[in-house]
Amino acid sequence: MINQRIRSLFNSNWDATDQLVLLRFSGLLLKIGLTFFAAETFGLSLNSPLLYWSLGVEALYLLFSFRLRESASRNESSLFIALVFDTLFWISWLYLTGGATNAFISLLLLPIAIAAVTLPKWAPWTLTFLSTIAYSLMIFYVQESPMAHHGMDMSSHYLGMWFNFLISSLVLTTSVAYIAQRMRKQDVELSFMREAQLRQEKLLALGTASAQMAHQLATPLASLRLLVDEAAEEAQELGLEDSSILSEMNGALQRCEKTLHSLRAATEAIREEKQSLQTANELLNTLQQQVLLFMPQVKLELTLLEDDQYESSSILTDASLLPAMMSLVENAASASLDNIGDARVKVSVVIAAQSQRLCISVKDYGIGISKEMRAQVGHQLIESEQGMGMALLLSHASFERLGGQLLLGSVVNGGTVAEVSFPLQLDAALIKADE
Repeated sequence: MINQRIRSLFNSNWDATDQLVLLRFSGLLLKIGLTFFAAETFGLSLNSPLLYWSLGVEALYLLFSFRLRESASRNESSLFIALVFDTLFWISWLYLTGGATNAFISLLLLPIAIAAVTLPKWAPWTLTFLSTIAYSLMIFYVQESPMAHHGMDMSSHYLGMWFNFLISSLVLTTSVAYIAQRMRKQDVELSFMREAQLRQEKLLALGTASAQMAHQLATPLASLRLLVDEAAEEAQELGLEDSSILSEMNGALQRCEKTLHSLRAATEAIREEKQSLQTANELLNTLQQQVLLFMPQVKLELTLLEDDQYESSSILTDASLLPAMMSLVENAASASLDNIGDARVKVSVVIAAQSQRLCISVKDYGIGISKEMRAQVGHQLIESEQGMGMALLLSHASFERLGGQLLLGSVVNGGTVAEVSFPLQLDAALIKADE
């Protein structure tokens, strides 16, 4: 176990917590080495008996904090408190070994540097204020001491040291903190881009498999169409009046054929980047027609825009948008049916004037989904009793291509609401029609 810990400390991919622990223990070892082995070399004053008590208390504190390092590193407040204690220990050691005359007074900048890199802006500023106040008091004490430097007037020298310390701390709290903040922001953006790339790779694999399967379905569907037509002709020749089974088979085949045709049309439109403008009411009316055609059991409640908002509700669409909206309605209908025994879905649309976006909400009457599930659905494949979230993943990708965003939320009285927002196209002349 000890060997594993040693290897982890010297690994090139150090954990941030282990790095901080190693730095703090190195600081204690530096104090001990300077106190017991190099005091005369660097002119340290060892007159106070409190010095050894201070080192002992710091050693106990580091041992105690070492056992709690994992829990302490999980939030910013615990890390800030630890850096405050480190600053106080440095102040006490510097004060007890000569104060402002100590050649290692600049070590007070270490906690400030760590806070500037790892914590928000207020943390390094707080430590800078604490360190500057302590340094100023130590300079005042040295200036008032008649034995300081054998009576020599060192006020200008101490003032320059204090001013240099102040400039160094301000550089850390401003420039270094700003650079660290930018680097953290870039890390977040890179992480988001990596996740988006992985999601696109999954979607590419799904799209390739879907295209292959759609191509393979064309032949058996054509064969089934011939068989159903032949069966219908034989039924007429035999004078069979009841042909409900054949009618249902014919309806199902028509739906499959229409879906396959729509898939081919959508694939061609996406490949050729065909896009067009469509108002919110036109989109919802088309959605209602598709629901009546393919999902007649669904009770769709629509809330359209008023006439004065109709003209300003245009968004950019392509052939993939309607199937993506259909997937949301189908999932909502399934959730409502499982919970209340009725496939009810409520779809409403509003215009967010402040952000210039069109928001379409699809609400179900199901039991809702957990917070953890909401964070994953639409971003990755999830194994569940209802499926793997493939439909929402594909829908989310379709919305993103059009500049849209998909957010899932819970309703107070039960159910889930899927909100899709699109940027409004206020100037239709900017859209290039490829028709």
